[in-house]
Amino acid sequence: MTELTETASKSNLNNLLRRDIRFLGNILGEVLVHQGGNELLDIVEKIREASKSLRSVFLPELHEEFKDMINSLEPEIRHQVIRAFAIYFQLVNIAEQNHRIRRKRDYERSAGETVQLNTIEAAVKELKDNGFDYREAEEIIQGMSLELVMTAHPTEAMRRAILDIHKRIADDVMQLDNPTLTFREREQLREKLLNEVITLWQTDELRDRKPTVLDEVRNGMYYFHETFFHVLPDVYQELERCLGKYYPEHLWHAPTYLRFGSWIGGDRDGNPSVTSDITWQTLKMQRKMVVREYQRTLAELFKYLSFSTSIVDVTDELLASIQKDRLQVTLNKTPKWNNEKEPYRVKLTYMTEKLNNLLDENKKDTLERYTDVKELIDDLKIIDRSLRHHYADYVADSYIKRMIRQVELFGFHTATLDIRQHSQEHENAMTEILANMNIVSNYAELSEADKIKLLEQLLNDPRPLTSPYQEYSASTTECLNVYRTVFNAQKEFGAKCITSYLISMAEAASDVLEVMVFAKEVGLLHKEADGTVTCTLQAVPLFETVDDLHAAPGIMRQLFSMPIYRQSVAAMNDLQEIMLGYSDSNKDGGVVTANWELRVALKQITAAANEFGVKLKFFHGRGGALGRGGMPLNRSIRVQPAETIGGGIKITEQGEVISSRYSLRGIAYRSLEQATSALISASIEARLIKNHDISPQEKNWEEICAGISETSLNKYQDLVFREPDFLKYFRESTPLVEVGELNIGSRPSKRKNSDRFEDLRAIPWVFAWTQSRYLFPAWYAAGTGLQTFYQNKEENMKIMQDMYQNFTFFRSLIDTLQFAIIKADLVIAKEYAKMCGDDEVRGRIFKQIEHEFNLTKELVLQIVGVTEILDNTPSLQESIRQRNPYIDPLSYLQVQLLTELRAAREAGRDDTILLREVLLTINGIAAGLRNTG
Repeated sequence: MTELTETASKSNLNNLLRRDIRFLGNILGEVLVHQGGNELLDIVEKIREASKSLRSVFLPELHEEFKDMINSLEPEIRHQVIRAFAIYFQLVNIAEQNHRIRRKRDYERSAGETVQLNTIEAAVKELKDNGFDYREAEEIIQGMSLELVMTAHPTEAMRRAILDIHKRIADDVMQLDNPTLTFREREQLREKLLNEVITLWQTDELRDRKPTVLDEVRNGMYYFHETFFHVLPDVYQELERCLGKYYPEHLWHAPTYLRFGSWIGGDRDGNPSVTSDITWQTLKMQRKMVVREYQRTLAELFKYLSFSTSIVDVTDELLASIQKDRLQVTLNKTPKWNNEKEPYRVKLTYMTEKLNNLLDENKKDTLERYTDVKELIDDLKIIDRSLRHHYADYVADSYIKRMIRQVELFGFHTATLDIRQHSQEHENAMTEILANMNIVSNYAELSEADKIKLLEQLLNDPRPLTSPYQEYSASTTECLNVYRTVFNAQKEFGAKCITSYLISMAEAASDVLEVMVFAKEVGLLHKEADGTVTCTLQAVPLFETVDDLHAAPGIMRQLFSMPIYRQSVAAMNDLQEIMLGYSDSNKDGGVVTANWELRVALKQITAAANEFGVKLKFFHGRGGALGRGGMPLNRSIRVQPAETIGGGIKITEQGEVISSRYSLRGIAYRSLEQATSALISASIEARLIKNHDISPQEKNWEEICAGISETSLNKYQDLVFREPDFLKYFRESTPLVEVGELNIGSRPSKRKNSDRFEDLRAIPWVFAWTQSRYLFPAWYAAGTGLQTFYQNKEENMKIMQDMYQNFTFFRSLIDTLQFAIIKADLVIAKEYAKMCGDDEVRGRIFKQIEHEFNLTKELVLQIVGVTEILDNTPSLQESIRQRNPYIDPLSYLQVQLLTELRAAREAGRDDTILLREVLLTINGIAAGLRNTG
């Protein structure tokens, strides 16, 4: 009976999703008639029906008819058809996001005492069920750390204006579930939605220019203002509620284990627009945003803190703090509160003024502003204690405690800003500086051993390397200015505003030591006469390629063996941050090898650190797309080997992932709740397996994976690196060049102005393959790797099926392949391949890709034990299948437009209208596949 009820409930929920999609689809149909007449609607419907028919039964003659229909569209109608399908996907995405929130609420409403999977309560209950007492539970919670780092990686194809419209539509669609709406209110809601979709239709999807870095900073700040500032305290509150429920004998205050950081305004790798001045402006913008948020919160508190001393007794501590404020602070920008019998309101006016003065340069060295975030927290705690003194506990818990949490999380800097730069820039600057000081004529030409010896000497030498009287090149001056900016920022915005300096393409220990020498030069690293070392900035190596991952454990051993470096780590709480790159390792070795080598590196680097008593915080540079490590946040935590999460986890949140996860508060909360649950469960697992060797069975599985990876790597590199015509095929059979013309980021698509494969960034590499429906980076060479173990032996297939059920790494890999295979479409990819001008090259390379795709699909189906891909995840399977017939017309239109545009350019004509239509199809396909790069 329960199963029948659950099935009925799911069916009803799915009906609501279909209702919303149908409702929004009908509104879009009205807009098409309103804007383009019945002719436009008829053409769109005809294409849609033909595409659905072709998906249900593929017949060559139907395929040709469909292409003829697409190719015969007049330019003006074609433009509108593209926009119709693209906007349809935007509306479907909104409906699906809202449905996630609806499902969560429905479960909570109907579950009663049942604890939902992947919730904070489920994880805390798991703690209790595993026999951990409150002391052990507290140890685990205290030891957790998850930092989500927003980047400006150019993968968000939507403009901010479009995302704002989406937010309004989402809020309105939510109201459809409100049973108290009257008939007239529903009609008004429909009219409002119709107007919003018309606005969406009449708003340009494309940016007319590339965003500046400060534009990207503003975009990033939107999520703090709109979502994080409100949702993060809710997550902490839920954790404390659950801990109190299962461990009532202890009074809980969860540490700040979950926070957001940012690269936006600090990531200068390959982006000359990110200067030291831009970094300083970014920090000022972040402080202004968070100060304004605190002021808004204090204004809200003003409404609730009307307690009068005519009725209650406040604490002497509160009255003394007000008296101290009167002596130190002049109320200029904040109106004075004249009712002395309402002391909380009097206190809030002074707190608001001190926050105002924090943004006033003229008040910089006065007592009229907060000089440290602890002072604001202390003021809030004074209010909290006074409220509890006269039994206003509910107000203290609901409002003051919440604001204290916000201040603990966001400080006066909003988010910790990471600095990132390419290792070559540091070597170039070091070479110039050392030559000017006559220390060594050409540092860059030294052997690695000689570099390490010299850099260690410089780190131990208290004398400066630079002089204000010495002139340096512009690049070296800027390199030094970055460190000076960090030093000044820590003084002005707080020590936590910048703590990590990431080194792209770190290939040797010297790459890390160079950064530490520059840090020492400006005072971020200092060795006292008694040998004591203070350090407030850590050099974080980013290991990206397969070779770098192999070298990483040895590099870290070299560094930890060096006394001065080990002392610098000790000064940072014995914690070393290390970043691993998912994008470049995939581009370098393919999906199987990248995932395997990352796992091996995680374990080996952890073992190296354990030898020196160093805790590690791994920073996982995941993108949104499958070919760049993309997966749900909670899964990306659980897939890590449990023993590697002890020092905490950092994960990048990039581009379209940020808007899809954090635009709506309900979805943001659920994502962060699942992440917290995964973090607790992973910590439990790490505790349970501590001091236990892995089983012989798992050792065998790892050996199997190593063999699969090795074969897969050779297969991948045979095509990508050793096939001389591969790069030509890639450029001509995907919209690579045109993707670079989409104004979605301030950063160039190449690290250098070169056409070498090595200099192509991973984002356009994945973006172009995704657009052309190959999804090549997400699955290629996996089939050959799996086949090398399978060898058509039934017993080997049974082993892989067992691995899929019981080995987390292998299951995650196979599920990633499933997701890639169902999204890829080799029939459409073949249409893109026709743009390759050389028939022989096209036939030869496409045949290899097609064969590998079919092999991968066949083996994945056998391993999972299903007839169709994603049969074991039917809701996801259905969502993708429902989308494909609507994406397909955009793909065929894109092929036609690319062919015409490239022909025009070869003839010396640059057709801006054709280019615009190509870019519109890129946006539409990105929305349909819910992936860019």
